[in-house]
Amino acid sequence: MTGGYPPGSPGVLESVRAHLEQCYGPEPQEASVTFLGAPPIRILRFVEVETGLVRYVSLGCSAEPMGDPSALVPDPTAPRAELSLVLQGGVDGLVRSLSVLAAAPAVEGLVLSEGALIDLGEPLWPGAAFTAVILRAPEIPDVELPGETASVAVFRAVPVTHTEAAWVRMKGAAELEEAWAEAGIDVTDPARSAVNPGMSR
Repeated sequence: MTGGYPPGSPGVLESVRAHLEQCYGPEPQEASVTFLGAPPIRILRFVEVETGLVRYVSLGCSAEPMGDPSALVPDPTAPRAELSLVLQGGVDGLVRSLSVLAAAPAVEGLVLSEGALIDLGEPLWPGAAFTAVILRAPEIPDVELPGETASVAVFRAVPVTHTEAAWVRMKGAAELEEAWAEAGIDVTDPARSAVNPGMSR
C-alpha cells in the first residue's frame, strides 16, 4: 500500500498552510467562505510591510485533487492547486471572488493550470475594472506531499479586464504578457490601466 493522505484529509491543508507561512510570514489574517457541495475556502492575507504588497492566498482548493467532481473515487495522483493574488496596498471585497475561483475545481470540475483564463463576468472587487484572471506560474516552490499524492502548486492569479480577457481568448496569455511588458504595466496595481494588445501589433 502506497503512503499518502486519504482524500480530503486535513493533513494536506495543514502542510500547505505551513508552507505558505514559511514563505510569506506567520499569522496571516484569515476569512472563510463556504459553497454548497464544496469544502470551505479560506483566504489568507499576507502583508509585506517593506513593499506594501498584499498577498491573498486561498486555502482549501487543494484539499481534493482536481478532476471530475462527480467521480466516486478521486484520483489521488491528479494535480492539486491553490491561488495567490498580489496587489499593492490591498483592496476591500476581494475575498468572495478569490474564493469562487478557488472553489471552481470542486464545483465545476475546472483544472487550474498555468496560462488558464478564468472569467467571473463581474468585477473582482467593488468598482474594479477587472472581471477575470489569468494564471501565472507559482512564485514559490510547490508544496510536496507524501506518497503518490501530487504536490500543490500555488498559481498566481493576475487580474485582467474584459478587453484583455477577449485578447487572451483570441491569441493566448503569452501575447498579453508581452503587451504588459512593452507598456511597463505593473499588474499588482489595482488601479492600473488596461492594455489593448491588438493596437500595438
